[in-house]
Amino acid sequence: MSSAPTPPTVREIADGYAFTGPALDLGAVLLDGVAYPDAPVRIPLGVLNRHGLVAGATGTGKTKTLQLIAEQLSAQSVPVFLADIKGDVSGIAAPGAPSERTTARAAEVGQEWTPQGCPVEFYALGGQGAGIPIRATVTSFGPLLLAKVLDLNETQESSLSLVFHYADTKGLELYDLKDLTAVIAFLASPEGKEELRTIGGLSAATAGVILRALTVLENEGAGAFFGEPEFDTAELLRTTPEGKGVVSVLELPAVQDRPRLFSTFLMWLLADLYQELPEVGDLDRPKLVFFFDEAHLLFKGASKAFLEAITQTVRLIRSKAVGIFFVTQTPRDVPADVLAQLGNRVQHALRAFTPDDAKALKATVSTFPRSSYDLGAVLTSLGTGEAVVTVLSEKGAPTPVAATRLRAPQSLMGPVEAGALRAVVDASPLTARYRDAIDQESAYEKLAARAARPQSAPVDEAPRRRADPKEPKEPTGAGGLLGSLLSNPTVKNFARSAGKQLGQEISRSLFGTSKRRR
Repeated sequence: MSSAPTPPTVREIADGYAFTGPALDLGAVLLDGVAYPDAPVRIPLGVLNRHGLVAGATGTGKTKTLQLIAEQLSAQSVPVFLADIKGDVSGIAAPGAPSERTTARAAEVGQEWTPQGCPVEFYALGGQGAGIPIRATVTSFGPLLLAKVLDLNETQESSLSLVFHYADTKGLELYDLKDLTAVIAFLASPEGKEELRTIGGLSAATAGVILRALTVLENEGAGAFFGEPEFDTAELLRTTPEGKGVVSVLELPAVQDRPRLFSTFLMWLLADLYQELPEVGDLDRPKLVFFFDEAHLLFKGASKAFLEAITQTVRLIRSKAVGIFFVTQTPRDVPADVLAQLGNRVQHALRAFTPDDAKALKATVSTFPRSSYDLGAVLTSLGTGEAVVTVLSEKGAPTPVAATRLRAPQSLMGPVEAGALRAVVDASPLTARYRDAIDQESAYEKLAARAARPQSAPVDEAPRRRADPKEPKEPTGAGGLLGSLLSNPTVKNFARSAGKQLGQEISRSLFGTSKRRR
């Protein structure tokens, strides 16, 4: 701990972080290699829905920073979602291990370090891993979102919307990919083409493109992700009886080489939360904060439509009191339209070994407010666990740029043992609810049964007796013409399917998703 007087520059920076409301403690101001514990660097809890970025070269401490922020959010009753692609964030469930290094770091930044873990739920996409399986139905995705995931053009997207429309009106439930594949194959057949004759058609070429895209998606592991029971995203908003926010860790090592699957899940998750959560504006603390580690995998090779959806989500979801932090190597990994909306920045060290590195360094420096630091020099000289910070103040203005020596997480800095993770999953009440996949009767089974039935004329298409003009006309009361119409099976089926379709269409939002069955 420094015993030297606090320089005026450090006091001026510290004044910019002297918030009156609840805040998270990041560390202490760093100047010329010396940390000043009486000059804390903090983030107001109420501005975390303005989103953020944690960036830096490999090995500079980004993952530990998100762990530090996440465990403090949990302690202040804010639920957290962590996408753990490398598998090294699971340690947040266990108390940290005391060491001389941790003790020294705590003394340097004025931290009272106590080993403790957080309440955690571990999840895995479609059961591909040890966590609680997360699944979603094809219907809940809706045609617009699925078209974006499949990178379809406008014509193909319209055709996919027609497929969903047909399935809605005919009571063909789209739970998994084989349901959607069966409906598309049927509508491309002569029998299906006849049924679509009055409302449009599905060409064989377009059907082939969509089916091939679905095959690629399934080969990347999405077959296990689509289905039932569908995960209720409200599970991510829970707190414990003691008032701590539950940390939801999505274990992704098993699918890190299949970014399409991760992207699919992310788009659905954010769209679903956007639909379900009410507009609340700026609260004193967020309802949920997301951390997406290795965010460059999220954006790498992403379609234009996907990037537009993410940009739109980041812009709109803050009014639902949801914050999003992207964790990646350089700010250049994040699209400019998204980066412009990230008000809280924790920038770890950057390297400048090549001309491209130097260009990236210059671009990063230009995104920070003016300061007394030589940021180019500072960013290339920061040690592990140090970062340049600027956040939004309680009034929404950027705080002074602060080189910061960060606090040490109080949870385990590394993965928990496989047995300990398995024990947490087995003890969760959610495991029994979501563990086993359910294959209910849906479009695939209904169309298979239809194909197996012998072709016969429907009852309502039997020859009608010509009306005798001498017979009295049916009265038009409830027991007459209207009653006959309402009792007609064809009319009943039409009304029922139309009502169902209307409900589906109304529930589909800007993101093209459909609300789940409650």
